[in-house]
Amino acid sequence: MNDVAEDSVLNGRVRLRQAAGGYRAGLDAALLAAACDAPDGARVIEPGCGAGGALLAAAVRRSGASFTGLERDVAAAALARENSALNGLSDRATILDGDVQTGFRALGVEPFDAAMANPPFFDDPKALRAPSEAKTGAWMADGGLEAWTGFLLKAVREGGTITIVHRADRLADILALLSPKAGSFKIRPIYPFADQPAKRVLVRAIKTGKAPLVLLPPLVMHERGGAKHTNEAEAILRGEAALPWA
Repeated sequence: MNDVAEDSVLNGRVRLRQAAGGYRAGLDAALLAAACDAPDGARVIEPGCGAGGALLAAAVRRSGASFTGLERDVAAAALARENSALNGLSDRATILDGDVQTGFRALGVEPFDAAMANPPFFDDPKALRAPSEAKTGAWMADGGLEAWTGFLLKAVREGGTITIVHRADRLADILALLSPKAGSFKIRPIYPFADQPAKRVLVRAIKTGKAPLVLLPPLVMHERGGAKHTNEAEAILRGEAALPWA
């Protein structure tokens, strides 16, 4: 792949080579990794892992779990494998070639204990100005959000967890698509500022879960006139804190 740049995340604990001009892992990937609470021995899958920004950060945070990334873009999958080796994670972070639209069963693997995903935020090309060709696959969900939630529901065992980061205005759709096969929802809003509406949400569901929905305290990313991030957000981005679900 041409024009590859190397970045570092988790305060330098993860080296990440990714396309300089295409989709680049950013805040959403960092939040998703911080929300992963896989215990020792757990198997976790991330469909649409790209170059491995969220997957590898989660693997570093959760050193006792094993991770599998799924990526349809051949070049991005190659970078993810390279990044896994670069960070000494090849024994715990495996990358598979595949597409969410072909379904989980096509992978021929056993259901996982947990799944995490940052699905493309748009499924209607008319909803926004078309992104660059290099970013289209990451921004546009060919099969819509339904294909992604369907994959995630098949990808985990009964009692397994599903964690999604997405646009706040799609929250109702996410809950509807995951129900009734999943429940015990926990939702954490992500506010850009304390006085602005949430733009992102982190959603946790348990397959076959029946507990009532829980709305958790929000994460506020920025303060007016202050540092770039709030202290809480900065600690999460640097890998010094996680995003708990309790």
